[in-house]
Amino acid sequence: MLLFEDFTPGRIFPLGPYEVRREEVLDFARAFDPQPFHLDDAAADTSLLGGLAASGWHTCAMMMRMMCDSFVNRSSSQGSPGVESVRWLRPVRPGDTLSGEALVLEARLSRSRAGLGLCRLHNTLHDGSGERVLVSEYAMMLLTRSEAA
Repeated sequence: MLLFEDFTPGRIFPLGPYEVRREEVLDFARAFDPQPFHLDDAAADTSLLGGLAASGWHTCAMMMRMMCDSFVNRSSSQGSPGVESVRWLRPVRPGDTLSGEALVLEARLSRSRAGLGLCRLHNTLHDGSGERVLVSEYAMMLLTRSEAA
């Protein structure tokens, strides 16, 4: 199990690969972001996105899946107090294969809760062509080695 002490600044966790499926893009859009450029090819072709694209929120959900597969589900994660930033840089298309990395920027012990550490991470996702499609910074709370013992 990965504990707070394993999240040292500079450590990189690989993310992906994750294949973006058309039906998944449409299902997410129908349920949570029913804008025409996420649901309809003709409408998407005439939009600023220039074709059918996954919702940015769907891209975040795919990133979360990659994080869980890479490190979260094998860590002492206690959740997150929030996301500092998310930037969608390019449309994510059905058929893209996403990959990327999570970089630990800083780590510190909680000032108010013994046995808990806070880490700040920076994620970058790329499409199959290597173009950056998303960057994000967020905090993660983890149990320390002494608390987990």
